[in-house]
Amino acid sequence: MPRYDLLIKNGTLVQPHLGEISADLAVRDGKVAALADGIDAAEADEVIDAAGRVVLPGAVDAHFHLGIYRSLEQDAAEETRSSLVGGATSVLSYFRTGEHYLDRTGAYGEIFPEVLSAVEGRSHTDYGFHLAPMDTAQVREIPALVAEHGVSSFKYYMFYKGFNLAADSRDARSFRMAEEGEEYDLGHLYQLMEAVAAAGAARPRGRVSLSLHCEQAELMRLFIDRVRSAGDPQTLRAYHEGRPPLTEEVAIAEAAALARATGCPVNLLHLSSAAALAGARAARAASPGLDLRTEVTLHHLCLDHDSLDAAGRGLGAKVNPPIRTRADNDALWDGVLDGTVDWVASDHACCMEESKGDALWPALPGFGGTALLYPILLSEGHHRRGLPLRRVAELLSANPAAAYGLPGKGSLMVGADADLVVADLDEVRTVTADLLLSGQDHCPFEGRELRGWPTTTVVGGHIAYRDGKVTPTPRGRYLSR
Repeated sequence: MPRYDLLIKNGTLVQPHLGEISADLAVRDGKVAALADGIDAAEADEVIDAAGRVVLPGAVDAHFHLGIYRSLEQDAAEETRSSLVGGATSVLSYFRTGEHYLDRTGAYGEIFPEVLSAVEGRSHTDYGFHLAPMDTAQVREIPALVAEHGVSSFKYYMFYKGFNLAADSRDARSFRMAEEGEEYDLGHLYQLMEAVAAAGAARPRGRVSLSLHCEQAELMRLFIDRVRSAGDPQTLRAYHEGRPPLTEEVAIAEAAALARATGCPVNLLHLSSAAALAGARAARAASPGLDLRTEVTLHHLCLDHDSLDAAGRGLGAKVNPPIRTRADNDALWDGVLDGTVDWVASDHACCMEESKGDALWPALPGFGGTALLYPILLSEGHHRRGLPLRRVAELLSANPAAAYGLPGKGSLMVGADADLVVADLDEVRTVTADLLLSGQDHCPFEGRELRGWPTTTVVGGHIAYRDGKVTPTPRGRYLSR
């Protein structure tokens, strides 16, 4: 009887924080069971020949949105399928009450089990959730969410103080479905940070953290009014000018001051600009002991508003924070290369073209990108900019796994979860919406040629994706962290 369920032979293994080694990798019972030279193929039920290819740990897409514009059930089935194309084997999805998602409010103790039930059995990747406490009662639920559901990360959206998701309304209270007297301001953020810090202090091990969408609402009000009163152009450039990098920089400074005061570990999400990256560096320099980690997205690394507007695809790429300039792209890549950036994510949110329309402000923000995680980091990072493969694996797998309490992820070492990707570093493909296997009918990356693609994605020791085809049966598990 074979000793192993799966054997990856003849590949180059990319170990985060270590480097590249030539070895065979064997899997048993969903775990990496052996690393050795020349493991006999007869010892495994199934063998993948990875000669001439690299083997990487499965990506942890730490910024995802299941069910924001469609049902949780549909997104879980279709969008985690897309994740496999990009080598993601785990996704961590944001969820909040209010408009979009389930369009309701109330206690997470009642709502979150419904969320888990909707996704169970439908996800092709392992999955977890970050939750956003939108009122004081939900803040009080944090200890129970940590202890009973293994939710160890929470979120605060700084611009919801004064705007809805699309920034076409300032009736933020109705958008949040908040009761009269429930403010979503810096006072709410402070008590939220206190609660997250206390939950972390009460926990014997593991990190409990708060993720932050940093845009300053009062400045947004001023700049959006200026854009709309000056002819109101329907372009991505106009959206960028209405929510300029200054709003990120100021919000980061505000959040960092509160994090220092409360001792709350924080994650600065989707930094989109040179100014935002400088703000993160300044916050770290001012408080060396502060646990502050940084994220950038694929689209903020690679897309610029002038190119998209010129191609007539602007509104399809409306997203929060906005798409910036090529100079901002370059600055963010510099942050990736010098270690300022801790991880890269997709901020995947399936949003159909009909939801974009032809008017800037009502257009719903967000789009998919999870299928491009390894392809963009391999093509634009490794091949074009010399980013070492071990650093690619850290940015997409090991670092988000460590930040969000997933000790079995982000490694190819013996005992780790058998989540891995076999990739052909020299395969060249041109991005199309159909290639990505998402439910989304458009893609802002359309037409981009990328070098370096996953050919096989393994989740929990089972081949989930191979040569462009997804295994029909979803095997993803809930990640209690």
